Amino acid sequence: MSKGISGFSKLSKDEKIGWIAQNYFSNPEGAADLIRKYWNADAALQQLHDEFIENTITNFYLPLGVAPNFTINGREYIIPMATEESSVVAAASKAAKFWSARGGFKATVINTEKIGQVHFIYKGDAAKLQAFFDAIKPKLISGTAHLTANMQKRGGGILDIALRNKTSELPDYYQLHATFDTKDSMGANFINSCLEQFSKTLKEEALNHDAFTDEEKNLQVIMSILSNYVPNCTVRAEVSCPVADLCDDKGIDPEEFASKFLTAVWIAEIEPYRAVTHNKGIMNGIDAVVVATGNDFRAVEAGVHAYASAGGQYTSLSHAKIEDGIFTFWLELPLALGTVGGLTSLHPLVRLSHEMLGNPNAEELMQIVAVAGLAQNFAALRSLTTTGIQQGHMKMHLMNILNQLQATDSEKGQAVRHFEKNTVSHSAVHDYIDRLRNFDPANIEKDFLQ
Repeated sequence: MSKGISGFSKLSKDEKIGWIAQNYFSNPEGAADLIRKYWNADAALQQLHDEFIENTITNFYLPLGVAPNFTINGREYIIPMATEESSVVAAASKAAKFWSARGGFKATVINTEKIGQVHFIYKGDAAKLQAFFDAIKPKLISGTAHLTANMQKRGGGILDIALRNKTSELPDYYQLHATFDTKDSMGANFINSCLEQFSKTLKEEALNHDAFTDEEKNLQVIMSILSNYVPNCTVRAEVSCPVADLCDDKGIDPEEFASKFLTAVWIAEIEPYRAVTHNKGIMNGIDAVVVATGNDFRAVEAGVHAYASAGGQYTSLSHAKIEDGIFTFWLELPLALGTVGGLTSLHPLVRLSHEMLGNPNAEELMQIVAVAGLAQNFAALRSLTTTGIQQGHMKMHLMNILNQLQATDSEKGQAVRHFEKNTVSHSAVHDYIDRLRNFDPANIEKDFLQ
């Protein structure tokens, strides 16, 4: 039986919930109650959240944590991180504290160029098209004056437009390849508006171009859209210290650790299966800050992974070396971020996150986000090459497992003490709680906590 519906978007929120609950849940009342449970008690705040997207029925919460002790370019930060994954915030915090005692992180913005393209089909002489483009290029730019005025006041705007001939890859396919500087704005709406104006001017001028045949006059614009691949909007973050200072654990030899660490990075540079997981660890830190600051983590992810593949094989975003006894660890990656517009001015917790960071501009935020990724990567590689990743990760994951098992506060307390000296795994925690629940409580201390 079909469960389709016409006019769903026109229903009230309560009507949407009622229809969903009745058609998709075995316990409609329970489902509707759970959906409403996550509404904000502040009606105005809830309405604000409802209007972020379409067909809103409730809020989907992510924890917002903070990682303290970051020193970036000599300035102290506490970094907000929105994520659901255990150990991310703890790992970043541990790496931040470690490097704060060794001079902290250094970060540099390399470039801030963003890209948009008008994709079109032109069936005619390429030389005639190039001459036509050269003639109308000033009109393409002047035609966007009503869109670029405010951006230009802030020092941004259109940097250049170029005609690209892609016919060797797809018959009759050309691009207007435009570059932009959007300053502190993410710039998506600005770029797309400019591109659509380019498209309009391109078509109008082609129709009136005497040198074109009728077929050439009717060039076909396929689409006008920004690119999330921004290889010239990049930032570098790094840390360094003498190899002898690389460990604060007496049980770890710093030279052996440095050697294994470098090898682990080199493996990620040449082995795509490892590189994907290696870079995912970097993105654990980056995405958490991107989300907390109201930026587009999907765009960041897409651009970063394209960048990691730019050489023809997917590879590590981070690199390491030892020269003259100095260990250096760094990454360089594209980050198109904004600190004005979008959710940055609407979402109360996004505003809070920006204020927590000292209200950075876009370039400063690029540096902070890159550093969070490098810190996360350092923490992961340190664990992998010493104790193993599971020891720390599963310790942090313990409370999630206990909540899945609906452990009481008493059971949680006893389990935490037990697993301070025992390996955490889902089955081990399950077995321990099962034993707690089935043994005489009078014998628990003796049987489980010695």
